Amino acid sequence: MKPHHARHDYAIQEILACIQHCTLSVREILQSDTSSYLESTNASGDTQLAVDVRADRLFEQELLKLVCVQGVCSEEKPEALYKANPESSASAMISSPSLSAPQSEQGGILIAYDPLDGSSLFDSNLSVGSIFGIYEGSFSAASLIAAIYVVYGPRLELVLAYNELAHYAHNGAQWERRQNLALKPKGKLNAPGGTQKHWHKAHKALIDDLFAQGYRLRYSGGMVPDLHQILCKGGGLFSYPATSDAPRGKLRKLFEVFPFALVYELAGGEAIDGHLRLLDLACESLHDSTPCFLGSKEEIAQVRATYANIS
Repeated sequence: MKPHHARHDYAIQEILACIQHCTLSVREILQSDTSSYLESTNASGDTQLAVDVRADRLFEQELLKLVCVQGVCSEEKPEALYKANPESSASAMISSPSLSAPQSEQGGILIAYDPLDGSSLFDSNLSVGSIFGIYEGSFSAASLIAAIYVVYGPRLELVLAYNELAHYAHNGAQWERRQNLALKPKGKLNAPGGTQKHWHKAHKALIDDLFAQGYRLRYSGGMVPDLHQILCKGGGLFSYPATSDAPRGKLRKLFEVFPFALVYELAGGEAIDGHLRLLDLACESLHDSTPCFLGSKEEIAQVRATYANIS
């Protein structure tokens, strides 16, 4: 992660205000739309819901209106959109698979986002979320300067990771700042992702051992609500390992993994791929994926001990 620079402060606050405004509209979309599936799929091959497309279009349009934002890439689209004129809020756009904007030497803010994480839960009325990684100059872990995630649940909540974790909730009229979230050295929750029959036997032994220690199963299938719950409850482990059917993991670095890695590190936890710190990983493409483990320090220590024997 890049060190904090005061020159980013205004841009981050502008992006935060934009996302806070957009989430009110997304909540209305969720409350009024049906859970209908479309014939289209996103860049990861997942069948899209109508709400995926509507939320994606809203965030794209509003974020690109900001002068400080030079480009965006969405989990729903194969390529990034960059402004032809980086100083304009309404310029022509360039669609590109590149990790850097054509004017990357000039810097500028780039945002990678998952507009509706966990949307497959929508038809059963479970909580879903949005995730944003805020980068400078290029889409890479080294260029990550901030992250935001939103939870659309019984309450509308938002967490900004920028030097610290700022926790907000909407009270029906305005956004209120709440007490910051933090992880204890050891937690109680276990959120294991991936289909069990595809797990490595050592990973299954790790998960079984956590349950034998008294950890509670808390897994909805949504990254945002599951990781938010671990934060709110003070600790635990979220895991999405390499599996026989997804050897590079399933979760995308730019849209999901890197932003939450920053969140968990600022909360006092750790985030690794089983061996390496997630924010030290290279990114080969916009939709590059990785195994990931995010949690309190003691749980991550158990992951490291397990994966030390797995190549």
